[in-house]
Amino acid sequence: QVQLVESGGGLVQPGGSLRLSCAASGSISSIRSLGWYRQAPGKQRELVATITSGGSTYYTDSVKGRFTISRDNAKDSVSLQMSSLKPDDTAVYYCNAVAFLGYRLQDLWGQGTQVTVSS
Repeated sequence: QVQLVESGGGLVQPGGSLRLSCAASGSISSIRSLGWYRQAPGKQRELVATITSGGSTYYTDSVKGRFTISRDNAKDSVSLQMSSLKPDDTAVYYCNAVAFLGYRLQDLWGQGTQVTVSS
């Protein structure tokens, strides 16, 4: 069974840094793009950042200049380096992959990892 597993979440003080990682396992033919979403209590899940197979990146305005997304194509993994963290960054962060499983393009999700920014 194909799955995405996140790691690296935790408690950090405002202004601090944290690095999230996500590794894919299973029978994945190819990954079109990888990304990170987050969901805070009482709010909808929102896109944070994405990176395509060609290396193009996208960031939501609220994290530009603070977060950096990167990927290792050979390992089917993606990371999110988060700096200058704010309390508003507190959320469950989810890894996402748009990938071909055989001939089918599918949207895959990890189980989520908690990030809490608080003093």
